[in-house]
Amino acid sequence: MSGPALRDVTLRDGLQLTGKPLPTATKVALVRTLLAAGIPELEIGSMARGDLVPPMADSLDVVAALTPDELDRCWIWVATPRHVEKAVAAGAKNVQYCFSVSDAHNKANIGRLTEDSLAAMPAAIEIAKAAGGRIQLTLATAFTCPFDGPVDPDRVRAIVDDPRTEGSDDVVLADTLGQAYPAEVEELFAAVAPLAGDRRLIFHGHDTWGTGVANSLAAHRGGAVMVDGALGGLGGCPFAPGASGNTATEDLLFATRPDYLTPAVFGTLVKAGEDLLAELGEQSRSKAAQGARSKAEAFGWVVAS
Repeated sequence: MSGPALRDVTLRDGLQLTGKPLPTATKVALVRTLLAAGIPELEIGSMARGDLVPPMADSLDVVAALTPDELDRCWIWVATPRHVEKAVAAGAKNVQYCFSVSDAHNKANIGRLTEDSLAAMPAAIEIAKAAGGRIQLTLATAFTCPFDGPVDPDRVRAIVDDPRTEGSDDVVLADTLGQAYPAEVEELFAAVAPLAGDRRLIFHGHDTWGTGVANSLAAHRGGAVMVDGALGGLGGCPFAPGASGNTATEDLLFATRPDYLTPAVFGTLVKAGEDLLAELGEQSRSKAAQGARSKAEAFGWVVAS
């Protein structure tokens, strides 16, 4: 069985906790570097309020700078029908309608109860579809909540099976805190798969407890066809105490070896991650990126300085 496809989320989830803003032109250049490398899909921004999540304030400027073909492969985070309206009006084609399975985190992150977000989803779907776009059902805290602890898998299944989510193109289950372990990830995806119908299953993982790659591979065994990662393991939710960086894009690619990943392409991505982290003043959490700079020159994946 081939491995899962990768979506890089550096420019959305990866930047959320960084203290230094990234210029719009730098973001656009990184989008083009990642797409040219062969990465099939990207998260490029969010409709979150710029005063609350400053690194996302220029997301629509990024959208405006990209071509329609590039936007076909890019996603924007949204939480309300109004967000969808604004995103598609700016030219975005694909939106991730996100809310949390746990009420406590949804209130902290979005300011409303889970049921309120679910009730608004049909309107969000209608707006996205009218614009010829795609929309994902994205469930944060699908495994654990920073305020309430473990999340009941039946609650996840009920949301995926709710008629109000019909019309979404994908189902994304997020281990927002990185506290899940492989067996439970595989089990939840296997339980959700029969309810998802034709919708793709996607795993959004964090590497807080060092299980990011293992959980991503477990999600694939359970039915996920795509997993999320960020360069250097950047990222985390500003409204989820205890969350750390995403699973590193470099680590996921090195583990899954998609057809487009040659040592030369890998080297390009390692360098892109290093340049980004240097500009942001952040440290890399990627083991594969560190290995690529080792002295084991006889190994073809080592990147020359």
